[in-house]
Amino acid sequence: MSILRIAVAGAGPRANDYMATIAKLTDKYKFCAICDKNIERAKSAAEKHGAETVYTDVEKMLQTEKPDVFFGLTPTDSLSIMTIISAENKVSVIREIPIAITRQVAETVIQSCKQNGVKLEIAENVWVWPHERLKKKIIESGLLGKILHVRLWYTSGAYHGFNAVRMLLGSKAKRVLGYVGKVKVPKYISYGGDPSNTKIWESAIIEFQNGVTCQYGKPLPGPRSSLWEIEGTEGYLSGSELVLFDGNKHYSFQDGYEEIDGEQVLDHIRIDTDPPIIWKNPFKKYGISGTDEVAKASILCSMHSALTENVELIYGAENALRDLELCIAVQESGITGNRWIDLPIQGETEIERLIHKEFRHKYGHDPVNEIEALKDTVFTRASVMWTVAGWL
Repeated sequence: MSILRIAVAGAGPRANDYMATIAKLTDKYKFCAICDKNIERAKSAAEKHGAETVYTDVEKMLQTEKPDVFFGLTPTDSLSIMTIISAENKVSVIREIPIAITRQVAETVIQSCKQNGVKLEIAENVWVWPHERLKKKIIESGLLGKILHVRLWYTSGAYHGFNAVRMLLGSKAKRVLGYVGKVKVPKYISYGGDPSNTKIWESAIIEFQNGVTCQYGKPLPGPRSSLWEIEGTEGYLSGSELVLFDGNKHYSFQDGYEEIDGEQVLDHIRIDTDPPIIWKNPFKKYGISGTDEVAKASILCSMHSALTENVELIYGAENALRDLELCIAVQESGITGNRWIDLPIQGETEIERLIHKEFRHKYGHDPVNEIEALKDTVFTRASVMWTVAGWL
């Protein structure tokens, strides 16, 4: 099997987690280079994870190293620029979520990748968590009967939550009715590290083409953290538990481990129905075991298979656009009179116009039409999506 050369941009905590996973996939990837504007941070990450070379300039890294895959793990507002630079250098891209700050920016990115003949994968991790894979098998088994409702709470903005729900249902969303609001709260340090005294809440109804209704809420801090429940005519999934109405039977997810080289490594997740339903960990041989590490390996192996076996990416741009569109639809409905928003959305929405405006104000250039001028921009950790809509 071909070993691909991979280069990474970004050396923060999230990037270090991915680099640790890359280092384990020795029959799939060779870690050729890392780039970070902070050279000392780049050197530290390279030494820790086995990258061969360090850079402070992404384009120079791509032109010099000519990797097979570029992984963008820089701040959200920078990622579309990073992706386009990689595409122009004929290097396939994995990038952190979302696919872009708006659908218009996403289309620019997708077009650049198509024109340059490179593949684009988005590192959405939630739907490939082990427990989510088991949930999918349970739904497909028919144990829940006809799926009726989904109840979704997501405390940091629902991109990940919408992804988890949509992938479990296997259906496109049809329309969205949203409510949003901004309230004053005691001062706190926001996601970007700046002080703030406002928070944004969201609530919505989402109707899917298969007849399922999702009730979504992004509350202010309260008793619930992120959670999604799938309800059917025969039972429901809540957290890591299956409940069947017939006999009021409760089945908890059971994690099975195997000792490999002195470490306990996840072997499978199961529920002991009759017959049992089991998801097997395909990355056990690498010592990959943690929930998010399994997801990271799934994403990395998706790109490897796409390039070496010419198979479809497991997530890709189309799925990423659908998840982004749900976030946009909730906000658009909420700020334009709580009207139903039909999907797919046509044309630029008001919320996208506001995000574009904030981007131009913050960085001095348009995110769609002035890509070249943005290549040397210093981007902040907090995205304009956070400022405008409260999305991470």
